[in-house]
Amino acid sequence: MARPVWAGNLSFGLVSLPVGLYTATDSHTIRFHQLQRGTSDRIRNRRVNERTGEEVGLSDIVKGYDAGGEYVLVEPKELDEIAPGRSQTLEMAGFVDLDEVEPIFFDKTYYLGPRGKEYEKVYSLLEQALSRTGKAGIATFVMRQHEYLVAVKAEDGLLTLHTLHWADEIRNPEDQIDGLPGKARGTAKEVRMAEQLIEALAMKWDPEQFHDTFQEKVAALIEAKKAGETVEKAEPAAEPTGAVDLMEALRASVERARSPKGDGGKATASGKAAAKKAPAKKRVRAKPKEDLGSLSKADLYKKAAAANVSGRSHMTRDDLVEALSSA
Repeated sequence: MARPVWAGNLSFGLVSLPVGLYTATDSHTIRFHQLQRGTSDRIRNRRVNERTGEEVGLSDIVKGYDAGGEYVLVEPKELDEIAPGRSQTLEMAGFVDLDEVEPIFFDKTYYLGPRGKEYEKVYSLLEQALSRTGKAGIATFVMRQHEYLVAVKAEDGLLTLHTLHWADEIRNPEDQIDGLPGKARGTAKEVRMAEQLIEALAMKWDPEQFHDTFQEKVAALIEAKKAGETVEKAEPAAEPTGAVDLMEALRASVERARSPKGDGGKATASGKAAAKKAPAKKRVRAKPKEDLGSLSKADLYKKAAAANVSGRSHMTRDDLVEALSSA
């Protein structure tokens, strides 16, 4: 079992509940080392004095704030001396409707768990109350010498804690984006067509349907390079839709979305080209009785590339198994 990253008491009113805070998410980003081209030599980042070019030890480094031409020096221990102490209590300042907290404020998610079976009833009571009322508890607390604004909410039978951005951390979009629409608006007919497109593409939220396809392609690229093979390049980005073509693009999009297979009869030149390539699949045959289900997606992708399976870069692992079985 994971260890909590913070432990303390969650309190609301006169009720106190000992809880532990657990990290709720992971990152599956593929990490690369930096190497000098043509060698296997690692490249290291070093702390170097930009005037002398000499490397500086960590103990000889202080922080400096640029005060307009001169630096105000701050020692690490001085920051420790003014840092807020480690919070032992997560006290609810109040409860708000979840709809009132705009999505832009949410930052990182943690799980909250009771610290001891004797506190499970209190934990469950708070979870049920938050779930029934649709509210979230708002609090501030300190963890790792940082103060956080947080929202505690009920999700699928457990309590979760979401760190929130402070109000002054939210940027004004008008200061960040040039060329906001302003008075530019679509016609009533264009708006109706856009609404029809949205309705035609309506779906239920199921996060399991979505995968980080770029990381999968990176893994496939690495496997292909290890085997001395090449991989299919991504298709070029679509051309921007101009105002003149907007209505026609909307109409075609609606027709495509409403078609039985979602392709809008998209048997275009690219489809014909793919059909012409189909015989090439027969030249590559899988080994007899090979268990495709036991292979990784990277291995399946390699086989799909060798079999010239069309559209393989957009396929899930199950799609690749099915396509290779047919091939």
